[in-house]
Amino acid sequence: MATFALIHGAGDAGWYWHLVEAELRGRGHDTVAPDLPCDDDAAGLVEYADAVVRAVGDRTGNLVVVGQSLGGFTAPLVCERVPATLLVLVAPMIPAPGEAVTDYFANTGYDEEPGGDTIAVFYQDVPPALAAAAVEHGRHQSEARLGEPSPLTTWPGVPTRVVLGRDDRLFPPQYLRRVTHDRLGITPDEIDSGHTPALSRPRELAALLDSYVEAVARV
Repeated sequence: MATFALIHGAGDAGWYWHLVEAELRGRGHDTVAPDLPCDDDAAGLVEYADAVVRAVGDRTGNLVVVGQSLGGFTAPLVCERVPATLLVLVAPMIPAPGEAVTDYFANTGYDEEPGGDTIAVFYQDVPPALAAAAVEHGRHQSEARLGEPSPLTTWPGVPTRVVLGRDDRLFPPQYLRRVTHDRLGITPDEIDSGHTPALSRPRELAALLDSYVEAVARV
C-alpha cells in the first residue's frame, strides 16, 4: 500500500482528485488531496508545499507525490521535505531550479495560444455535468508571488515519472514531450485525455499510478 499526496493545479482545489482518490482507495492505497492556499496573496510556493506536508503528516512509509499542471512546481519541493518513494507529474509544468512560475513559459519556448473558454481548454473531454462542477469548485489563482524564484535548488533524488494527455489543449503533447526530455531526460507516458485526466480518465490514471508503485516495489 502507498499513500498518494495529490497536488492540484492553478486556481483549483483538492476536489479535482476525488475520482482518482476513490479508485486508488479501492486498490488499497491511502490518499490526501489538500486545498493549496492558491487564492491567498500572501502565499507562495513554500506555503503551497507547507499545505501538502501538513496533509501528509506521518504518512511517510511509502509516499507517492503527484503534481498536476502548476502543481509540478510544488511537488518537488514536497519531496525535499518528506521521504517520498516516487514523484509523478501529470500534464505538468516542470520547473528548473530557481525558476519563477512567471518565467516558465518563455523559458520553455511555449508559444501555444489555446482558444476557447475554460471548459474548451481544460475540460473538453470531461462529462458536461462534471465539467460544470469543476468550474464551480475552481478558485481564484493569486499571482502576487508567482514571480519569485522557486526555492528548488536541484531536482530531488526520487524516481520521477511524467504523464501527458494526447489531447491536452493547454500543454500539447509535442511541447510536453520536449520539455520533459530537456528538463528531466526521460520520456513521458501518455494517455488519451485532455489537460485534466483525473476527471476525464480517473480509472486509467489511477491504474497507471498503481502500476508505478508496483514497478518501484519490484526494484
